[in-house]
Amino acid sequence: MSEPESSPMNIDYVSNLARIELSESEKKKFRSQLGDVLKYFEKLQEVNVEGVDPTAHAFPCFNVWDQDQVKEPFRVDQALQNAPQSRNDQIVVPKVVEE
Repeated sequence: MSEPESSPMNIDYVSNLARIELSESEKKKFRSQLGDVLKYFEKLQEVNVEGVDPTAHAFPCFNVWDQDQVKEPFRVDQALQNAPQSRNDQIVVPKVVEE
């Protein structure tokens, strides 16, 4: 399957959302693959789901909770030992909000 000519996929937009860089050959390859995925979603919309309750999971999920136990809390140095970067006893993360 290849994508329909009437609605070309903006692969540059999609790759930017995914934060990946693609070569021209990869763009050509993935454009048709993503088009196939979208066609499959169109096919799924044809399925009659009347009377089917919506669910978040295919199978029932149950939470299993351990008993709360009072323990000695982590020291700051223990909590930050695996952090890639830290400053002022806090984990430094990349900015994700664009202005």
